[in-house]
Amino acid sequence: MGRRQERTGRRRPPLPVRDGLNPSRVRLPESGPWSTTLEFLMARFHVDRVRLIEKIAGREVVDEDGVPVDGAMPFRANSFVYLYRDPAPEPRVPFEIDVLFRDEHLLVADKPHFLSSLPNGSYIVESAVVRLRRQFDLPDLSPMHRLDRITAGVLLFSLQPAERGAYQTMFARREVRKSYLAVAGFRPDLELPLTVRSRIVKDRGTPTAYETEGEANSETRIELVQTRGDRALYRLDPTTGKTHQLRVHLNSLGIPILNDPFYPRLLDIPHDDYAKPLQLLASSISFTDPVTGAARRFESKRRLESWPPSL
Repeated sequence: MGRRQERTGRRRPPLPVRDGLNPSRVRLPESGPWSTTLEFLMARFHVDRVRLIEKIAGREVVDEDGVPVDGAMPFRANSFVYLYRDPAPEPRVPFEIDVLFRDEHLLVADKPHFLSSLPNGSYIVESAVVRLRRQFDLPDLSPMHRLDRITAGVLLFSLQPAERGAYQTMFARREVRKSYLAVAGFRPDLELPLTVRSRIVKDRGTPTAYETEGEANSETRIELVQTRGDRALYRLDPTTGKTHQLRVHLNSLGIPILNDPFYPRLLDIPHDDYAKPLQLLASSISFTDPVTGAARRFESKRRLESWPPSL
């Protein structure tokens, strides 16, 4: 059966995570010609009827209360059923995740470029969360934030469902300090450090974000670290976390991040072209742990290939 996108912010599904993947949730419509739930599902998944029948026979399709769907279950408008979908084959992203830290509360990963944080679009199995769930047999592992697929660096995961809310609140209150490194063009006329504040909007269905008039909803402090000819290494400290914020802010200053396929122009680059990684790294994250009270700081061990330690 087809792909699924993992969703968050819901009550715990009645089926557990299996092989690193959450079950899919399917909503029954408000009305229809079906007298049973099975009739609806057979129509909904008519292309995969054989697999659907196999899953029902294996008691792998259940309602919201975990009751297996059978031929007698009546159609209930606006109710939900849960089932496992079969992910389509995916080419492996040829880069590995490193683990910086792990205890009973947290796992901190050092994500490579080109690996999605979450299942999304063309990448389901080839995502950081699914890889780590499978590698360490951690079905409850859940990311506390995300990095763009083409951004590398520190990514934080919660291991205990009961503690997840405390960590999510920490992020919502902006109590987490994140720092990034980026390679971009050098503008000698640009006075740094500076703080960029603007209103960033991303329209549904469009890949890029843009700045517009209105109250600022994004803020980034930009500091010059080092220069080499017409390029420079910058430290970026965002206060907010809007989509593509760092990439949009540097582009607005006339110094787009090196190898950015979205800004200033949207480029048609195949997903399996790994030749030019975006030169943006989530270099560190620090916070006071809301569960243990410990001061936490984690730093990426990765380096931006366009800025080697020595020339």
